[in-house]
Amino acid sequence: QVQLIESGGGSVQAGGSLKLSCAASGRIFSRSALGWFRQAPGKEREFVAAISVSGERTIYADSVKGRFTISRDNAKNTMFLQMGSLKPDDTATYYCAADFLFETSIYITSEGFEYDYWGQGIQVTVSS
Repeated sequence: QVQLIESGGGSVQAGGSLKLSCAASGRIFSRSALGWFRQAPGKEREFVAAISVSGERTIYADSVKGRFTISRDNAKNTMFLQMGSLKPDDTATYYCAADFLFETSIYITSEGFEYDYWGQGIQVTVSS
């Protein structure tokens, strides 16, 4: 059974930083592209960032580009999202997700429906 568990969320003032982690159990981590998504109250889920299996490719939503950095440590089955210059608009529940790939690939996607496994989510609140 695959489990993704987010940690590191919380409350911070605008301009501050937070680092989210996503720990994975099971054997899918080293064969999966990974992504972060978020959902604010009353809004649809939106893509934040994604990283390829080896970590050599990353993509970001325009709204977080230059402020957030996605990374992964395959030896520790953990993915990270370093968030800086946080804004109140970044307030949301953040989800990590894994897109299992049957073949070695640098493929990554911003489409949520392509991800096979999801974490439970963690709250990030940014106050002005």
